[in-house]
Amino acid sequence: MPGLSVIIPTCQEAATIAAAVRVARDLGHAVEVIVVDGGSTDDTAGIAFRAGAKVVSSAKGRGIQMHTGAMEATGDVFFFLHADTSSPPNALNLIEQALTDPDTVGGSFQVIFDGNFASAKFLTWLYHYLAWIGLRYGDSGYFARRTSYFNAGGFNPYPIFEDLDLMRRLKKQGRFVRINAVVTTSSRRFQGRWFWRVFARWTLLQLLYWLGVSPGKLGRFYYPSTKVKSGLARIFHHSVGICFIPQARNNLVSCKLRGFQTLKVLTGRRGCANRL
Repeated sequence: MPGLSVIIPTCQEAATIAAAVRVARDLGHAVEVIVVDGGSTDDTAGIAFRAGAKVVSSAKGRGIQMHTGAMEATGDVFFFLHADTSSPPNALNLIEQALTDPDTVGGSFQVIFDGNFASAKFLTWLYHYLAWIGLRYGDSGYFARRTSYFNAGGFNPYPIFEDLDLMRRLKKQGRFVRINAVVTTSSRRFQGRWFWRVFARWTLLQLLYWLGVSPGKLGRFYYPSTKVKSGLARIFHHSVGICFIPQARNNLVSCKLRGFQTLKVLTGRRGCANRL
């Protein structure tokens, strides 16, 4: 098949990036591996380079990092992999087979979460059914033809839901298929945290996205400012409703949707990760 470029966004991934690069390089001799680092202060970039990847720097944010990688890539097919996601060893052949259909512009894989604990099993089960209603996230291993990717405008520099936004635009050009093989993604984001609180927060953000709130505005709550002044109001300019942040106490954001009761959302802290 035409050349494949594997694009891996990173930030503070020194513990995982060497393995991620090795898995990507093992997909085939002609595979180009690009690691796009978003300002790591550990040795992520150095480890990736020594493992055989082309390393480029970018502003932090998964969307902008993956688009930077696409701009640097030379392959005719892009395969976007998160640093904590492993693809099957025959991913190259599977992607090639999917793209034999000229109407297919891209696709993704099925997902399993590693670990033998309840939250990982629940998410593996949930992702299977979410895919049937069109919710396939970036950790499912997006791939796309080069021409289709750029015709769609590429990843937008959104702080959240950059993956769903791209998939929506790719689907306007052709089929976005789901390959009957799995990628394995890490459950580390849930370890040592109250799973149901994290899950509830993710669900609320997804609901607001469905209702038309832009990813840029949702990102203000995904990565809330640590210097929120008392009385500051942040307004969603759609018919959804209004979210206020009267105080930054305990990282609580009080949201009131029109017709619904007030909801309090536990927000996270700023960081590299672009996922709950």
